[in-house]
Amino acid sequence: MENYPETATERFDKANFHIKYCLTKVKKYILGDVLEIGAGCGSFTRNYITAPEIEKVILTEKDSINIKKLKENFENNQKISVTNKSIQNIDGYYDTILYFHVLEHIEDDIKEIEEAKLKLKPNGHLIIIVPAHQKMYGKLDKAIGHFRRYDKKFFKDFDQLNLLKLQFLDTMGYMLYFFNRIFFKKETFPSSIKIFIWDKIFTPFTIIIDFITNYNFGKCIIAIYKK
Repeated sequence: MENYPETATERFDKANFHIKYCLTKVKKYILGDVLEIGAGCGSFTRNYITAPEIEKVILTEKDSINIKKLKENFENNQKISVTNKSIQNIDGYYDTILYFHVLEHIEDDIKEIEEAKLKLKPNGHLIIIVPAHQKMYGKLDKAIGHFRRYDKKFFKDFDQLNLLKLQFLDTMGYMLYFFNRIFFKKETFPSSIKIFIWDKIFTPFTIIIDFITNYNFGKCIIAIYKK
């Protein structure tokens, strides 16, 4: 999305607990040469970049404001470079390709996955995090350029890609999102205080509940593929 709402970027960027929780489920697969598609302002990047297994990271972004922020935030990090190119125009092959809350912004998501597959080295990992439950698609999704939300049935073994992990995450987030839609129908972007409550108060409960329910329910879906 070339003009991503700055309000959404700023507010989600403060959800550090949730971001770190998501990364606990995928971090061991992020290594070598990394390509992160649609890096935003670096909310996830800053939390995995210190891993010693990572050699270099290419960050892509279409939004001009986010590109500027990425360059400012990582100007002293020699591992990172920033580009506005689409994946089919990026040179090289990668050990890890990341789509953290990005695939839903891409109209032809199947074609995007096929392009990512071509850029993966043998035994490389494709890691995807997306919003779950198409039935929950609403004003916020539309405002921030989501073409869709996802159900588990979308994720399967693509040609040359084996699905290693598929699970829901953030049970409490789903419940909060559901009730927010009922009681705040006119709201588009959740307020900063709501983001704070979800992230700092409910995410610790989510970690426990997700474990108890064996990651069978939640607001997000995580999928990890190996080539």
